[in-house]
Amino acid sequence: MKTERYLKYAPTRDVVFVLGAGASYGDGVPLQRDILPMLLDGGMERLEQSAMGQQVKEFIEVNFYVDGEAGEFPKLGAVFGFLDYFISQRESLNARYDYEEIVLIRENLIKIIHYIVNERSDQQSPFYHRFWEAIECHNRNVSIITLNYDTLLEQAFKPLYPETGYIDYCLQLMNYEKHDALKEFQFWVNPREPVLAEPHENPVPFKIIKLHGSLNWKYCNCCNQALLTTWDRSIDLNSGSFVGYTQPEQKEYAYICPVDGTEFQTLILPPSYVKTLNNPVISRLFIEASREIRAARRIVFIGYSLSDGDVHVKALFKKHLHPDVEMVVINPKSSVSVRHRYSALSRNTRFYRKTFEDLVQDEALMETLLI
Repeated sequence: MKTERYLKYAPTRDVVFVLGAGASYGDGVPLQRDILPMLLDGGMERLEQSAMGQQVKEFIEVNFYVDGEAGEFPKLGAVFGFLDYFISQRESLNARYDYEEIVLIRENLIKIIHYIVNERSDQQSPFYHRFWEAIECHNRNVSIITLNYDTLLEQAFKPLYPETGYIDYCLQLMNYEKHDALKEFQFWVNPREPVLAEPHENPVPFKIIKLHGSLNWKYCNCCNQALLTTWDRSIDLNSGSFVGYTQPEQKEYAYICPVDGTEFQTLILPPSYVKTLNNPVISRLFIEASREIRAARRIVFIGYSLSDGDVHVKALFKKHLHPDVEMVVINPKSSVSVRHRYSALSRNTRFYRKTFEDLVQDEALMETLLI
């Protein structure tokens, strides 16, 4: 017979995993450098024919050097940096691109990133499955900080629910509210409240802290809350609205906030050179991440180069990382510059020249990292 019980976190964390884009690359999720080529010269017919795609493509081709045949494309961060300059100054670029148009182009570029990443990650990942299997087998006292928008990590967790554990996004999701308008979204269990479990079951909570947001989160800037829609991640490329489908009719409908009727926004932090971290959801996640870093015995970075553009991540670890904490870096491109960036965080760092796929198939190494 199932009874209610609280799921408690240990006061310290044995391992904190930090996942970068390289962790999902083996499953076909594009890296940051791949996004603009896919928009400008990638043969994505639906995107190229959409109103949003044509608007953003025209802006980039007018204001940046593009030569698809030679593989010359601007950096995504440079495009956002250019847009952010005019927005921060509340200036127009010219008569064609006034302030309001630039704001719209920026929002639509974020939605295009959302669309492309979703198109390339709508699948099951054998590598994330093996990652969770190792955790289940060797040590469940772990948490995960991820800089990825995709949901491959969470999709692979499904076989572990509920006997092994529950995902804790570290947010007070709208799904937890006992509001009549939200009743169809109340399927997601809040692991910070008592959960039902059989006497022989011993589930634990797993923190998944998505510092840059997620494809399956929808944000209302009226009530400042996020709604989790699990596998509904689609965007209408002409209207820019989130869309879902009724079952079993598969009739499309637009998502709006069930509380106040406001149109939902994306909740992903774009790769701009200047990161704005004042969104209340993102701010909350950085607070949770700082707690996990302070509580960690070992931190394992996977598929993340700690680029100079991610000064917010470097600052987070420099502020909260204790010098005695062991750091491990799993990266196939363990260049001198990458080693120097990590060594600036901690001298207590080990490097392994491996991909995420290599790591999860190396059972001995996974066990060593987890014990």
